[in-house]
Amino acid sequence: MKMIKHVIMGVVLAGFSTTAMAQDGTKADIDAVKKIISSKPADLDDQMKAFYKKNKKNAENLTAFGRAFYEAKDTANASIYADHALKANKNFAPAYILKGDLRALADDGGGAASFYDQAIYFDPKNPEGYRKYASVYRKISPQGAIAKLNDLRAQLPDYPVDAIIGHINYISNNFDEAIAAYEKVDRNKMEKMDMIEYTTSCYFTQKYDKGLDMATFGLQKEPRNSTLNRMAMFCNTEKGDFEKALDYADRLFNKSDSANISYMDYVYYGNALNGAKRHDEAISMFQKALDQEFDNKDKRAGVIQTLANAYKGMEDYPNALKYYEQYLNEVSKASASDYHSFAQLYVKQSNTLAGDAKIEALKKADGIYENMQSKYADIDDFIAFQRAHVGLFMDPDFKQGLANQHYQKLIEVLNAKAEKEAADKKKLTEACGYFINYYIHIAPNTPKAKEYAAILLTIDPENEAANAVMQLK
Repeated sequence: MKMIKHVIMGVVLAGFSTTAMAQDGTKADIDAVKKIISSKPADLDDQMKAFYKKNKKNAENLTAFGRAFYEAKDTANASIYADHALKANKNFAPAYILKGDLRALADDGGGAASFYDQAIYFDPKNPEGYRKYASVYRKISPQGAIAKLNDLRAQLPDYPVDAIIGHINYISNNFDEAIAAYEKVDRNKMEKMDMIEYTTSCYFTQKYDKGLDMATFGLQKEPRNSTLNRMAMFCNTEKGDFEKALDYADRLFNKSDSANISYMDYVYYGNALNGAKRHDEAISMFQKALDQEFDNKDKRAGVIQTLANAYKGMEDYPNALKYYEQYLNEVSKASASDYHSFAQLYVKQSNTLAGDAKIEALKKADGIYENMQSKYADIDDFIAFQRAHVGLFMDPDFKQGLANQHYQKLIEVLNAKAEKEAADKKKLTEACGYFINYYIHIAPNTPKAKEYAAILLTIDPENEAANAVMQLK
C-alpha cells in the first residue's frame, strides 16, 4: 500500500511543480533560447548575451529564460535570470515564483514559501503563488498552508480552493481532512487527480463504499485509468465482494493505460482469487508478487506470510508451515502473535494426522510456545494457557497429566492479579475445573480437589461443581 501511495503522491507533486506561462510560447526569443539550452553548446554564455541584452528590460521574457534553464536542471542560470527579471521589474510575481521553485528544489521550504509569499503580494489574484506556497509550507504547517489557500478563496471566490486543500491534506497524510475538503467540490468539476486522491484517501481510511463510489464515477470518464481501477479492486477486495474485485483486477492488468503493476497489485489480485475459492490461481499471484521489487525486506516477508496463509486456507499444512517459517526467518522482528500463528499451524496440522505423526506435530507447537516464554514474559499467562491446550491434545484422557504444570502456572499468574478481567476469570475457571476433574476422577485426592474448588469459588461463588466438591467428605 505504501508504495502505491508514494507513486500517486509523486505524480501529484510533479503536476503542481510546473509553472504554466502559455503566453511565453509565442515569443520567438523564448523559443530560440530553449533550443540553445537544449543543444548544450560550449559557448552557452556567449550565445545568451545577445538575448539578455535585447530583453534586459523585459521581465516576462527574462523569467521565461530562467524557467527554461530550470526545466533543463541548470539551476545556476535559472537563478541568474530570475534576478535579471526582478532587476527589470521588482514587482514581477512569476520571477518570485521561479525563485521559490529553485529554493523548493534545494529542499528549503521556508525560503521557497517566502518567495511565493512575495509573488502573492505583488499579484494577489494569481492562484499559482498560493498553490505553490501551500505545497511547500504544508511540510512546516499544514494548517498554515490551508490558511493561505483560504486567502486565495477571498481573492477568487469561484476558484476550486477546496480541491487544493484536499490535495494538501492528502500529501500530508491527513486523509480524513482530505476527504472532507474534496466532498465540498462538485465531482463533475473535479480533475482526474482530485478523484484519484479522494478515492485513495477513502481506501486508506477504510471508507471503502465512498472510495468505490468515486472510483466508479471516475472510471465512467476514464475507463482505462490504472489508479482508479486499482482502487476499485482494492476496495472491493476489502469489502469481500470478490467477483467485482476480480473484474477490476482484469481491467487493471489487461485494460488500463500505463499500469505500473506492483507487488501489492498481485497480492490484492491473489486475495480476491482466494476469496472466490480459486486457491491455485491465488497462490500463483502471490508467487508473482514475490518476483517484484521491494524497497525493504519486511514488505517481502509480508507477502511470504500471505502465501503461507493461502496454503493454510487450502489446508495444505506442509506448505503453509514451510512458508510461515520462511516468513519468520525474513521479517526483521517477529511478534508474539506471529509465533503463536506458527504454533497454531502445527496444531491444525495435527488434526489431520494420527498416531506418532500427530504427537510430533503437537510437540513442535509446544516447543514454539516454550521458546516464547523467554522472549515474552509479559504474556506468560497466555503462553501457559496455550501450552495447557496443547498438552490436552496430546493427552485427551488426562492420564499423563501433560497439561498439569501449565494450568498450575496459569492459576498462579491469574490468582496473583488484584483485578481480574472477564477473560482472566474464564481461563481461571477452566484451569480450576481441569484440576477438580483430575483429582476426582484421574488421581483421586479430595483435599486437592477442594483446594481448586475453593479458588474457583472466589471468582464464581455460585459454581455448582465447586460447591459440590466442597461438600465431599
